[in-house]
Amino acid sequence: MKNIIIPVDFSQQSEFALQTGAILAKKHDATLHVLHMLELSDALISISSNESKNEMLFMLSLAKKKFETFLDKQYLEGINVIPVIKKHKVYKEVDAVAKELNADLIIMGSQGITLQDGIFAGSNAEKMVRNSSTPVLIVKTEPKDFDLNNVVLATDMSLESVNAYKKASQLLSKLGSKVHPVYVNRPNNGFLSSKEFKRKAEEFKMAGGSNKVDFIAGYTIEDGVIQYADETNADALVVITNARKGLNHLIKGSISENLANHSRRPVLTFKL
Repeated sequence: MKNIIIPVDFSQQSEFALQTGAILAKKHDATLHVLHMLELSDALISISSNESKNEMLFMLSLAKKKFETFLDKQYLEGINVIPVIKKHKVYKEVDAVAKELNADLIIMGSQGITLQDGIFAGSNAEKMVRNSSTPVLIVKTEPKDFDLNNVVLATDMSLESVNAYKKASQLLSKLGSKVHPVYVNRPNNGFLSSKEFKRKAEEFKMAGGSNKVDFIAGYTIEDGVIQYADETNADALVVITNARKGLNHLIKGSISENLANHSRRPVLTFKL
């Protein structure tokens, strides 16, 4: 692991992400690229007047000053930290930076669901999960005892998820994680008999997936995964997301986003 990106807005949740990044950077000798987006509109950027230029320079200067304070932390000593400022607040831009740097991981702080969020607003972490082709680690609390030694990986054992499963396994291997793949059997949605589960698990293994997937029953995938994580005392949850968008996303929801919102544990997402 060489490059970790941490998008920040200088909030407490951003600092949780920064602290988590510092722990991983020290353990794996990685560089932290701390990214802030100014949220400048295209209209402001395209205007060539002195007034608009002065406003952009002011916002840039303000961001640099905030960075000085935000990154002045004792826990960052000995770590290579590179501050990055971008003009827009577009999550595809974060993904572009990640690809340019060949980043291994994006770490993002999240509050989860609050009464003010609303069903259509979503969180910045949710947008990051939907738009990123780089794995995203979402944290919501101060990482006092942060570790990734023991993780639960939710899988539907579909053949289309095998490549993403391999990608997840490779990164988790670098992190030294013990992975517990689990399939959640639901009563009203895709229920499998024991015989059907064994056949599906064998097909998944033959295609390059895990050679051992545990089986747990739950009314929803989220409930089953969290229950299994409690039973195994997992440090984090890992989920493969298909990055649904638009109406399809609003109707069916997203397992990775629901877990990120409701789980007290960190959630690591991989895109199909």
